[in-house]
Amino acid sequence: MANRIMLNETSYHGAGAINEIATEAKARGFRKAFVCSDPDLIRFGVTGKVTKVLEDAAIDYEIYSDIKANPTIENVQNGVAAFKAAKADHIVAIGGGSSMDTAKAIGIIIANPEFEDVRSLEGVAPTKNPCVPIIAVPTTAGTAAEVTINYVITDVERKRKFVCVDPHDMPVVAIVDPDMMATMPKGLTAATGMDALTHAIEGYITKAAWEMTDMFHLKAIEIISRSLRGAVANEKAGRDGMALGQYIAGMGFSNVGLGIAHSMAHTLGAVYDTPHGVACAMMLPIVMAYNAECTGEKYREIARAMGVANVDQMSVEEYRKAAVDAVQQLSIDVGIPTKLSALKEEDLQFLAESAYADACRPGNPKDTSVEDLKELFRKLM
Repeated sequence: MANRIMLNETSYHGAGAINEIATEAKARGFRKAFVCSDPDLIRFGVTGKVTKVLEDAAIDYEIYSDIKANPTIENVQNGVAAFKAAKADHIVAIGGGSSMDTAKAIGIIIANPEFEDVRSLEGVAPTKNPCVPIIAVPTTAGTAAEVTINYVITDVERKRKFVCVDPHDMPVVAIVDPDMMATMPKGLTAATGMDALTHAIEGYITKAAWEMTDMFHLKAIEIISRSLRGAVANEKAGRDGMALGQYIAGMGFSNVGLGIAHSMAHTLGAVYDTPHGVACAMMLPIVMAYNAECTGEKYREIARAMGVANVDQMSVEEYRKAAVDAVQQLSIDVGIPTKLSALKEEDLQFLAESAYADACRPGNPKDTSVEDLKELFRKLM
């Protein structure tokens, strides 16, 4: 079986990278941008940094901001209508996963109108056309949505999130400028950073992992582990490291998938509106302990990448525990809670069934069941 790697056509990295948006737009003959960005980023002037670049380059644009933290079917439907009314020819997505996921869904439906029922995009939808060209500008160091073929939409009516996997949705250009992430509050920095670590670790141990993606994931674990505490303290080196580390994690997991930490996090977000990164951080150590027996020697390399000393002198049980402990300690150090007070016993069956149906679950290194998932959720209580 052939292994496939898909990445952006072009990506820019480093302070001041947003100035290349105009360069790329003009080189590609784009005339009008449909700017997707959430209301908070507009309110705090973050979106304005990008629209100023467009204005200075005389590139017309229209802003769409009907985007929730967990974007909904309605957000996408309204966005499709707004894009048509704007008569734009490309999308500039500014924000975290919410803005970029919304932009991807809008872009896919515009290019593939037979999928206007947003639910029809769940899983691996057989779209035929690349989405409207997207220039993605992340403002959080976590989702790596700017370099992935995935997006997640919330179905409010059915209280579930669904994952869409589509090679046609990848942004053509990624602008990874750490200056765009400098205003993230501590809590968001911690949560998105732990999401990035979850991407790297789950991608490294997933069933589809192979040598090239292992390379990406181990480097991402190393960079994130040494950078996240500093990023939360708003140190420049930490911010810069997280901008790069989360992108490298995305280069890997987008091509091999994830596991049940993400399946369970998606479900917690849909039912309790738990921030995705917080849910990932709470689930990751629990899921790592559950998966340990199916990971060979990989936890030794995770522990090593996280800075654990003397791993080569440890037994299998010792280095597996060391890896889990290192993840748990990093999560605690950046202020992530270990328990979810909203979790109720009567919700466990629905949560477990939803997580089992999630698109990330089949990639988990250990085959699981609804009952297993119930027990793992229970550990958060």
